Amino acid sequence: MTVRRVALLTAGGLAPCLSSAVGGLIERYTELAPDVEIIGYLDGYAGLLAGRSIPVSPEVRANAHLLHGFGGSPIGNSRVKLTNVADCVKRGLVKEGQNPLHVAAEQLTKDGIDVLHTIGGDDTNTTAADLAAYLQENDYALTVVGLPKTIDNDVIPIRQSLGAWTAAEQGAIFARNVIAEHSSNPRMLIVHEVMGRHCGWLTGATAVEYRKWVEAQQYAGFGNDPRRWDVHAVFVPELGFDIQAEAARLKQVMDEVGNVNIFLSEGAGVDTIVEEMVARGEEPARDAFGHVKIDTINPGAWFAKQFAGLVGAEKTMVQKSGYFSRSAAANDADLALIKQCTDVAVDAALRGESGVVGNDEDAGDELRPIEFPRIKGGKPFDTDVAWFGELLTAIGQPKGAKLTH
Repeated sequence: MTVRRVALLTAGGLAPCLSSAVGGLIERYTELAPDVEIIGYLDGYAGLLAGRSIPVSPEVRANAHLLHGFGGSPIGNSRVKLTNVADCVKRGLVKEGQNPLHVAAEQLTKDGIDVLHTIGGDDTNTTAADLAAYLQENDYALTVVGLPKTIDNDVIPIRQSLGAWTAAEQGAIFARNVIAEHSSNPRMLIVHEVMGRHCGWLTGATAVEYRKWVEAQQYAGFGNDPRRWDVHAVFVPELGFDIQAEAARLKQVMDEVGNVNIFLSEGAGVDTIVEEMVARGEEPARDAFGHVKIDTINPGAWFAKQFAGLVGAEKTMVQKSGYFSRSAAANDADLALIKQCTDVAVDAALRGESGVVGNDEDAGDELRPIEFPRIKGGKPFDTDVAWFGELLTAIGQPKGAKLTH
């Protein structure tokens, strides 16, 4: 296969890998195939449908390494599902009667694109799968190679999504200042709400990273007590718990220590909250993919309300680390993984092999382009992993029964 022109596209929510992945792809093409032209579609699939793009100039190639130091995406994101025709029409992305997949395919053909790189989570890459299937079925000669971006780390069958390690580290940094608020009021209940619609990996990993910091500090006494800085409970969507029993345990912590700190996955209470809304005759807002817009239902506030009275809190604070965490620049661990993935992605593209690049859990964690039909979202967090069990033991929290979704 001869590759003459390549397009890059970032989509979905932000993660601490987008800018670096764009830079890494540009660097790898410049290294292996410097004559290949590269463009970036602006604002994800919305820009592809509208034909809005910018070229990678010689100056951009020379400065591509600088993108590794930034969060966000240099070419912008959006949430667009190409098979949700009604939503695309409503948003003015296509005209009435048009098929967004056909519009996208025609734009790629018009722009002379041989390879499309999509950088995004399960929604982005399942949309890429829809597009790849449409291109193949309708004889468009184009290779689609995706990179897995999601701080939830919940893409099936990929072991580790780009940006998730950094998000956990950044959430732990966020928690340091939030939990310092325990000294602002007697009997303080602090809920640190962490992103994770269906998967509790990020919540658990953030709590572990934060506790590493707690354990590494020296404490003066005189009220400067490690127990007040510690994590006292971690709630994730995969595990149930007895709210009365947990409240009794946390009330004892409150009585002895003077405050309670909870790390909560935003998806842990969504089903219950939605059920309560529907019972009241309310319908939760949903995005183009049909997901409940979690920021409109506020799980942290709901949990805080359930626990405040039961633990005898005098004041309650809910803080969300998601936007802080997902907008960071990639850390060293993620930079190394991004480099590995972008190298494999370009190698696959140049030989005409489509798929989403990641460590394939069904193939011995081999780093390879995983076939699009196998890519799915909502991979549950394995709460049986040793590090999570050690976390619960360390904070004195019983492990609840696994839930099925």
